[in-house]
Amino acid sequence: MELNSTFRRLPAEDQFERWADQTEPGFKFAVTLARHVTSFGRIEGVDAAAQTISKLGDRLGPVRIKVLQARDDGFLRLLLDTLDPEMRWALDFRHLRRRNPPYSDEGLAAEAKRIEALLGQGLDVFAYFQHEDEPTAPRYAERLLELVSGRGGE
Repeated sequence: MELNSTFRRLPAEDQFERWADQTEPGFKFAVTLARHVTSFGRIEGVDAAAQTISKLGDRLGPVRIKVLQARDDGFLRLLLDTLDPEMRWALDFRHLRRRNPPYSDEGLAAEAKRIEALLGQGLDVFAYFQHEDEPTAPRYAERLLELVSGRGGE
């Protein structure tokens, strides 16, 4: 489950502990790092945020960082050097996100092929779908997962 509310403000450590306690083993939270940590080309508070987020324990999935600015290799190098290598990080480059439903089955199949190539290289892939008015994102995510796992024709 994506915790996107954390982009606006990171809750207190005890909230993360409660979320972990209230979920079943195997459940994973994908936390979005608060925007003030990496906004406007600066990086501050990553260690403190990581410490707070880590209270999810084994329920912690990837920590998503929205990279809002245009490409800046210096910023990215600094960011990558700042991140705790023990945590899983997902960089969300705004121009690569799935943002405009509806998605055709052909488009999802093409995306599945790209993902399979990355998985074949031993990389982890996290796909995010945005929805606004209709709750269609879970359906598209399930379909993409079916296509990647080879159950696309079922």
